[in-house]
Amino acid sequence: MTTFVDRVELHVAAGSGGHGCASVHREKFKPLGGPDGGNGGRGGDVILVVDQSVTTLLDYHHSPHRKATNGQPGAGDNRSGKDGRDLILPVPDGTVVLDAQGHVLADLVGQGTTFVAGQGGRGGLGNAALASARRKAPGFALLGEPGEARDVTMELKTVADVALVGYPSAGKSSLISVLSAAKPKIADYPFTTLVPNLGVITAGSTVYTMADVPGLIPGASQGKGLGLEFLRHVERCSVLVHVLDTATLESDRDPLSDLDVIEAELAQYGGLDDRPRVVVLNKVDIPDGKDLAEMIRPDLESRGYRVFEVSAVARTGLKELSFALAGIIAEARAAKPVEEATRIVIRPKAVDDTGFTVVREDDGLFRVRGEKPERWVRQTDFSNDEAVGYLADRLSRLGVEESLMKAGARSGDGVAIGPEENAVVFDWEPTVMAGAEMLGRRGEDHRLEAPRPAAQRRRDRDAEKDEAQRAYDEFDPFN
Repeated sequence: MTTFVDRVELHVAAGSGGHGCASVHREKFKPLGGPDGGNGGRGGDVILVVDQSVTTLLDYHHSPHRKATNGQPGAGDNRSGKDGRDLILPVPDGTVVLDAQGHVLADLVGQGTTFVAGQGGRGGLGNAALASARRKAPGFALLGEPGEARDVTMELKTVADVALVGYPSAGKSSLISVLSAAKPKIADYPFTTLVPNLGVITAGSTVYTMADVPGLIPGASQGKGLGLEFLRHVERCSVLVHVLDTATLESDRDPLSDLDVIEAELAQYGGLDDRPRVVVLNKVDIPDGKDLAEMIRPDLESRGYRVFEVSAVARTGLKELSFALAGIIAEARAAKPVEEATRIVIRPKAVDDTGFTVVREDDGLFRVRGEKPERWVRQTDFSNDEAVGYLADRLSRLGVEESLMKAGARSGDGVAIGPEENAVVFDWEPTVMAGAEMLGRRGEDHRLEAPRPAAQRRRDRDAEKDEAQRAYDEFDPFN
């Protein structure tokens, strides 16, 4: 059964925001006490977090669909809905997040590094929050915004200081098993190692990690064998160690040709020319291997390689190799620039930035794109005329109506707000009138301005008495 997965497709869905509530406060002797609808809660985010205890993407291979919880809707009596819980997804150190087009969204390196893969939707405002001096009793509330849903690809690139590369059965797993506490599977047949193995090595005061990269054969950079699956694991390494088999049983192979083939594959993969190389001649405990190592060592040194003769079985030459690698790694770490604390840069928008665009398409349709207009449309309940009128007011204040007129829009032209796959299309009228206008200005309820029935009855009785008294005073029985 597969226990190591280094590439998965993840389908994330953030939580949607809760709807706002449209409610009117009611109690004895106060049948219309004003709006008291609460706001909806925020939807939960989907967050990727680097966890050093996680070494594989296997969990997401078996369960690729992940969804955060939604926010709760608001309620009357000014009760706001509960926010949705964020969904925290632990990932291995060195995980790269790509979008559907293959663009890098995040490179997660270092314990605790986070990336928001899906943004939770905003909660809708209740009618209490929408009330103002001009809109005393809104009869509508805003809908919660849908959570962000998208597909991402996660690739694991091993974070190690040293990468062991070479043909299958060259002795890479044996070497890492004697240099560290790693216990990889070891056997005398090709492709014994099917997953990268990591080991921690201590040489003096230097502690570094070593990775065994399996599956490199001719054509690996084009996907042959297992090479393309695991070549990405050498990208982050500081040192490349060529492990050459000096006792191979294949007649058509020799250490020099093996080195040339692996170097050609690394060159075709790209991005590794600046990494220092070290050559390890393995299996010198075998007489023929020792003789071959002595024959090819001068040729390798003439090419500029540092050469070490070792035997993973007899455990000879390992100390010199580990301390030499520690020295190269220490130099590489010292050459790295000192990491500075992240500076927070605030870039305010330009004063003349409207935040939206109006484009006339070939079919004559006017398309409006922008964060605010699209969000307002998503939060509008189009079954409520007053909510539609409120949207029209907001768009007009933002300048959308003026921009449409400048773009050449005329009464009855089609206008779309949002992307093609999820747009709201309507016939534009320069002045949008909703049904609520027949009752007065938008958001006003004249019932709140009318006197209470008991007080009105008293006023009517007082008026009748005054009229009767005036008639009595004007009556002259002797006339």
